[in-house]
Amino acid sequence: MSFLTRRAGAALAEDLRHDVYIRVLEFAEVQRPSAPKAFLFTTARNLLIDRARRDRIVAIDLVEDLDVLNVLVDVASPERQVSGRQQLQKLSRILERMPEKSRKVFWMRRVDGLPQREVATALGLSEAAVEKHVHRGLRLLSSALYGEASSQDAQGQRKIDVESQDGE
Repeated sequence: MSFLTRRAGAALAEDLRHDVYIRVLEFAEVQRPSAPKAFLFTTARNLLIDRARRDRIVAIDLVEDLDVLNVLVDVASPERQVSGRQQLQKLSRILERMPEKSRKVFWMRRVDGLPQREVATALGLSEAAVEKHVHRGLRLLSSALYGEASSQDAQGQRKIDVESQDGE
C-alpha cells in the first residue's frame, strides 16, 4: 500500500490495491509467478501507468459545450479536399511505378509500420537491404513529388517525374 500511496495518493491507492489483487489472483490461477513480490510490484506499476493514460483522455460525452475545449476546428475547404485527392492519386501512381521489391519494403516499413527486422524476415532480405530499399523509395517519392533528384538516380527519377506528369 505504501508503494501505491506514494505514487497515487491514499484515495486512489485503495482502488488500485483492489485491481492489483484481482490481476494477481487471475494470473495465479493460470500460473504461479516465479517471483511473487516482483510480480506484485510490476502489476501495481503497470496499473498506475494504465490509470495515468486513461486519466489523460477526456470522453467527449462529458463535455457538453465544445466551445469550452477552446479547440479550433479545421474543416477542409472543397479546394483543399480536391487538392488532397489529387496528391493521393499522384502518390499512388508514383508507388505503382516503384520497383516491386522497393515498393513492398517501403509499404511494410512506412505504411504498415513494421520493424526493419520483421520486414527483412518476411521478404527474405538482409536488414541492410531493407534499409536500402526504404531509402530508395524515399528518394523516388521525394524526387517525383518535389523534384529533388539525386545525381546518382537522376535518370530513374526523371523517368518517374515524366510518367507522373503524363498521367495528370
